[in-house]
Amino acid sequence: MPDKKTDLIQGTLDLLILKTVGQGPIHGYGIAQKILLTSKEILQVQQGSLYPALHRLQRKGLLKSEWKESGNGPMAKLYSLTAAGRKYFQEEKANWQRYAGAVAQVLES
Repeated sequence: MPDKKTDLIQGTLDLLILKTVGQGPIHGYGIAQKILLTSKEILQVQQGSLYPALHRLQRKGLLKSEWKESGNGPMAKLYSLTAAGRKYFQEEKANWQRYAGAVAQVLES
């Protein structure tokens, strides 16, 4: 039986990261886990894709990060959305919904 987890294309990954981080400060591993669980274990984000995406989004000014104590040991780098990140997420979400709707229309015709 083939593995049903799906790799993500870059633009989609950025959108999912922004959505997840927009729900509150979270560390990288938590982002990957939340996407996996929310997608009913279909969308798996690999570390090799996640951390470069987080750094890219941070360079663009859409995310900010800070080191904080994690309740059970070492410091954790927590990511949160900037105001620009919130605005960008809303715009990209609308674009994605329009695109997905158009694809669905073609598939159903």
